[in-house]
Amino acid sequence: MERLDDSEEQLERVDSDQLTLTSSGSGISSIFSADDFRNFNGSGDISSISSGSGEIPIFTVNRVILAPSLIAEKYEGDSNSNKADVTAAREKCVGRNNKGVSWGYTSVIGRRNEMEDDVAVIPGFLSRTCDHVGGCTAPGSRSSGKISPVHFFGVYDGHGGSQVAKFCAKRMHDIIAEEWDREIAGGAEWQKRWEAVFANGFERTDSEIESEAVAPEMVGSTASVVVLSGCQIITSNCGDSRVVLCRRTQTLPLTVDQKPDREDELLRIEGEGGKVINWNGARVFGVLAMSRAIGDRYLRPWIIPVPEITFTARTDEDECLILASDGLWDVMTNDEVGEVARHLLRRRRRSLSTEEISPTQVVADRLTEIAISRNSKDNISIIVIDLKSNRKRLQRPASISQEHD
Repeated sequence: MERLDDSEEQLERVDSDQLTLTSSGSGISSIFSADDFRNFNGSGDISSISSGSGEIPIFTVNRVILAPSLIAEKYEGDSNSNKADVTAAREKCVGRNNKGVSWGYTSVIGRRNEMEDDVAVIPGFLSRTCDHVGGCTAPGSRSSGKISPVHFFGVYDGHGGSQVAKFCAKRMHDIIAEEWDREIAGGAEWQKRWEAVFANGFERTDSEIESEAVAPEMVGSTASVVVLSGCQIITSNCGDSRVVLCRRTQTLPLTVDQKPDREDELLRIEGEGGKVINWNGARVFGVLAMSRAIGDRYLRPWIIPVPEITFTARTDEDECLILASDGLWDVMTNDEVGEVARHLLRRRRRSLSTEEISPTQVVADRLTEIAISRNSKDNISIIVIDLKSNRKRLQRPASISQEHD
């Protein structure tokens, strides 16, 4: 993310209407040219590359159903029970134990002079039962009472320097975990708990940056965070990094960019006596092209570290999550990104080859290449999370599947 001053290059911005939710049914070749898929030789366009991938292994694959005693009680003496009734009784958490989750990420300097992005991938940053975390899709099922990992993913796009982004990547997930343990004792409804956890967590992170003199007051960062439980995708967003969900043929934005000219943000800024000036895009006092961020104390109270939080129940139709800084979104629409991800993931899942590189890493790498080929002038950081369970993602021999069933 760039901060505008006389010494920095002015970047072109795309319109915010790319957030429209639409289905994408066109072929991938109709959107992307050959240049979009060219290979890069590391000649400076994508120097300072950071990338990685990983997976939470599945230790056992169990069919998760209601306890046998409950099923027996429900259908005892009912000789007319049909197959649909039995299926309905076998409710399970969509993400089961949330194991088998795989991810890949890239974080590159691109055409900027300084790397100001950072990412955080913290598998199992909490270990809780699904009903304890909240939002279980099958409350009362056997799976809802099993302890399973809860994962944390974050993209941080710094401006004015890299210090705040680096601090967030190192510290924010620990603060969120601490706030969760503190809030759980209150007994509030689960969504209200998470709202309090993220609001307090972002505020604490911002306060620690000030108290520990992490960065000058003109340095700040976006923070787009996902907490992934077995049944829920919980996002918390400050700034104009973005999270999208690929679900079947749709690419759904789970966050809305916090731009100064967004109607509600404009009213808030002007209500506090601030001004939004159109200087190569809408900017707070002609300086910052976002309305919320961690840090940026010299622009208080117009730039605030208050996140917007969303809750999305997972379904069996979910393909993947994509978190990225605006180095990607400046040059690609949500639907273009989603189509690339679906195309590559589905093709890799069908393949029987055992490649060292994970399908999610392939997607992250390819999106980075396309963004560079389209002359993205910002740092580019992308995290791709495969939401298909290992059971559906991998083609296992029948004997192994039957053995674990």
